[in-house]
Amino acid sequence: MKLQFEPIHPTVDSSFTLLHYTEVSKAELLWHYHPEYELVYIPQGHGRRHIGQHISRFEEGELVLIGPDLPHLTFSYGQPVGTPFEEIVVQLRGDFLGTDFWDRPEMAAIRQLLARSHEGLSFGGTTRTAVGPALRQLLSAPPFMRLLLLLQVLQELAQAPTTDIQPLHAGTGGQGLSGKEQQRLSRVYQFVEQNYQRATLSVQEVADVAYLSVPAFCRYFKKMTRHTLTDFLQEYRVGQACRLLLDDDLAVTEVCYACGFNNLSHFNKTFRKFTGQSPTEYRRQRMGK
Repeated sequence: MKLQFEPIHPTVDSSFTLLHYTEVSKAELLWHYHPEYELVYIPQGHGRRHIGQHISRFEEGELVLIGPDLPHLTFSYGQPVGTPFEEIVVQLRGDFLGTDFWDRPEMAAIRQLLARSHEGLSFGGTTRTAVGPALRQLLSAPPFMRLLLLLQVLQELAQAPTTDIQPLHAGTGGQGLSGKEQQRLSRVYQFVEQNYQRATLSVQEVADVAYLSVPAFCRYFKKMTRHTLTDFLQEYRVGQACRLLLDDDLAVTEVCYACGFNNLSHFNKTFRKFTGQSPTEYRRQRMGK
């Protein structure tokens, strides 16, 4: 699958787009971009965060501002349908209030915030606590109040302490990746999502999807993700296992094989490497047993 352009249309009775997801659904877009600014708030859920050339994990409460045309991975990537998940998304064009609205002196702080958004900005706990309730209010506010709330949220973000803002894509000069690289990485993501359950998934197969030799693919993948394919697959499979373990009807052994591990000992060792717990301990803690 190629890097995809996402066409975005404003919400009815609004000059910007407001989306609210209360569960994981099968994503039509994975690695994508759009000319709008995007503010993402995830009150419930955790997973893999890939914005530009930055890759990391996000946890519950994630709050991030993504600038125009900055490629990013769908935040629900890799999460099975039915997993507890909530996401509030605001998308707006730079001229959604007129071509020179941000040039007004009162908008100076927000103008600087938007200029920095090409780096992909992640906000810490203090800012999340301050703006989270307002973002939730957007969902039920009438049109005029919704616009005022959005401006309030942007001002809060603009005034966030420097120590509470982490640039995710800093120093890369915009997108950073060529269109060819973006498309290749998207094909790899899709292949992993469709085949991670197979214990025999080989580097050669994934290299073929990327149209590279095995050595060239290994160099490319490490450069793009800062992980080896083995580490990436292990992390992805453990993420799937974490969600399956919330189903008390599935034995740990069943979860092990359903996620592509070929023996229980390796599964337990790998799971502890990424979570610090055994699968049984993880299940017991998450389910209050």
